[in-house]
Amino acid sequence: MLFKPDTKEGAKEGTAKKSRGRGFVMTLITLAILGGLGYFGWTVWHQQPQQANGRNQRPDLPVPVLAATPRIQDVPVYLDGVGTIRALNTVTVRSQVDGKLIAVKFTEGQDVKKGDVLGEIDPALYQATYDQAVAKKAQDEAQLANQRIDLTRYEQLAASNAGSKQQADTQRAAVAQTEALVKADQAAIDNAAATLSYTKIVAPLSGRAGLRQVDQGNIIHAADATGLLVITQLQPIAVWFSLPQQQIMRVNAAASKGTLAVDVFGNDGITVIDTGKLTGIDNQVDQTTGTLKLKAEFPNANYQLWPGQFVNVRLKVETLMQALVVPTSAVQRGPIGTFSYVIGEDNVVSAKPVTVTQQNEHDAVIASGLSPTDKVVTTGFANLSDGSKVVVGRDDQTPSADLAPRKRTRGPDGQKKDGQAKDGQKDGQGKDGEHRAKRSSSEGDQKEQTGPAPGPGASGPGAKQP
Repeated sequence: MLFKPDTKEGAKEGTAKKSRGRGFVMTLITLAILGGLGYFGWTVWHQQPQQANGRNQRPDLPVPVLAATPRIQDVPVYLDGVGTIRALNTVTVRSQVDGKLIAVKFTEGQDVKKGDVLGEIDPALYQATYDQAVAKKAQDEAQLANQRIDLTRYEQLAASNAGSKQQADTQRAAVAQTEALVKADQAAIDNAAATLSYTKIVAPLSGRAGLRQVDQGNIIHAADATGLLVITQLQPIAVWFSLPQQQIMRVNAAASKGTLAVDVFGNDGITVIDTGKLTGIDNQVDQTTGTLKLKAEFPNANYQLWPGQFVNVRLKVETLMQALVVPTSAVQRGPIGTFSYVIGEDNVVSAKPVTVTQQNEHDAVIASGLSPTDKVVTTGFANLSDGSKVVVGRDDQTPSADLAPRKRTRGPDGQKKDGQAKDGQKDGQGKDGEHRAKRSSSEGDQKEQTGPAPGPGASGPGAKQP
């Protein structure tokens, strides 16, 4: 018996197979499109830095640089620190007696000399005490004179046996007692005179008077804490500064050889405004900061240093004799240390490692790595690498810094705008425009490179050939 196949189920199976085939093809197409887009993006992303480097780097031209030759000279070695200016002596002037302040004889801020009268206290009571002491002495001296006359008489009577010797001895003791009393009176006079002199308040040292603390007419006491004024000695003046504890041995070794010079800088941190000498080193290290305090003394002839002011100081500890010195800009730092670019034959640079002994803003002392005959690069490191060819410019070709970035003109279009400004201008004015275009183009190229512009023989995209 024959069975008729189910045509509906076969149609469904065929339709499912076709659907799976179309889905697989669409998936492959989608993956191909995504892969193409990814490759395109990756290519563009990697080509942009290369194109930028190609624009910045100009392999067809040598790198413009400035160079310098190492020099031999004596170099002082300094230790830098931060210090505080203090008056060499500071005195709070107080009254030594109690009384009414009847006169103030100084001007705030004036320079006073030692012994100048600054104020005066009412001397009436102290003058009376002095007069009493003088009168008491005169009384005792008169009594002593009478007792001496009586003693002479008693001694004569005792010698002739007309009087007793005991009476003469008693009178002699009375005379000695009165003589001692006269000496006590003199001491009282001296005490009263000293107390009377204290009514005039005088300057104990020469210096600059501060602001007045007590006004005239007030009752002042010797126990007052404020005093009448404060005098500070400004000439000479002292500076207390600190150095790291690691420099103790170096400072002590230098101080043992003689007096050390100390410089103090102005507000700009560059100008030396006064030079003095080291006068003291503290006997212990501050455990909180790990520093050692030192004291220096300065003449302060022009009053450029003021108490309480913070200053930068440097202490000269030694001098390096016949040292090899290069500009600080010639020393570069790399992953393995310091190095310098040395210009060799055919103006090709090579990087040489160097050892720096000390360095400041301007010069660096080289211990090894360079010789006095080498020529080192000081400016123009932006496009410089080991083995690059350079063109050495002059110092007067160093590009000057602009206050704001200029608008750069690149290519011949900019030259046409400047060179052919107007059709009706004369030939001389046209040439003037061409010169301005050349100058603008060269300045635009200089901003892309560190160092001076290339020499007359070099050419660039913004330069117009004659």
